[in-house]
Amino acid sequence: MKIDALIWDMDGVLIDSEPFWQAAEMAVLKTVGLELTLTDCEQTIGQRIDKVVEYWYAHQPWPMPPTIEDITAQIVNNVTERIYQEGEAKAGLFDVLRFLKEQQIRMAIASSSPLALIKAVVQRLQIEDYFDVLHSAEFERYGKPHPAVYLTTAERLGVAPQNCLVIEDSLRGILSAKTAEMHCIAIPDPSLQGDPRLSIADAVLSSLQECTPKFWETLLAQ
Repeated sequence: MKIDALIWDMDGVLIDSEPFWQAAEMAVLKTVGLELTLTDCEQTIGQRIDKVVEYWYAHQPWPMPPTIEDITAQIVNNVTERIYQEGEAKAGLFDVLRFLKEQQIRMAIASSSPLALIKAVVQRLQIEDYFDVLHSAEFERYGKPHPAVYLTTAERLGVAPQNCLVIEDSLRGILSAKTAEMHCIAIPDPSLQGDPRLSIADAVLSSLQECTPKFWETLLAQ
């Protein structure tokens, strides 16, 4: 397997932010009459937040204002505050970043989250120097599972999609990467553990801590 670049999803991969999104969605949407559960929130993991809000509005419209844009902004602001106050790197992240940098593999982030939130995460974790490109699906016409966010990231890296490896945690993200003809490692959200659909990934791991030098040696030898 020839790998010239590694592209990271962000939420649930670099940082344990899914609980922040779930809490923010439940709190903000409650103000317009939607009583969401954690199970409800799991239905939209991996989607752009504007599409998540549109999804819930279609299911249970509320009288405007606030608009869909207002609710989206409130959720993003809520999550950003939580990240700056409580955000922590996923276990094993720093070891993987250091190892890949030593191997001179270029890295990028391609996330469904807004760019401002991506920047908040890299600043909170102090990992800015590891990445050549930060790209958000907010700048694409379609979000994941459409491949656009990954294809644009590869183009900005100057690397062929077939020589990119993606690390993802959601089914939408895995589909996005594979549709872009990229290799993909799945480190699935707990709600997806054991899901047979994960088999489309090139490897399925339980955490970044399994990404040892031996793992990379075996993977790259394929």
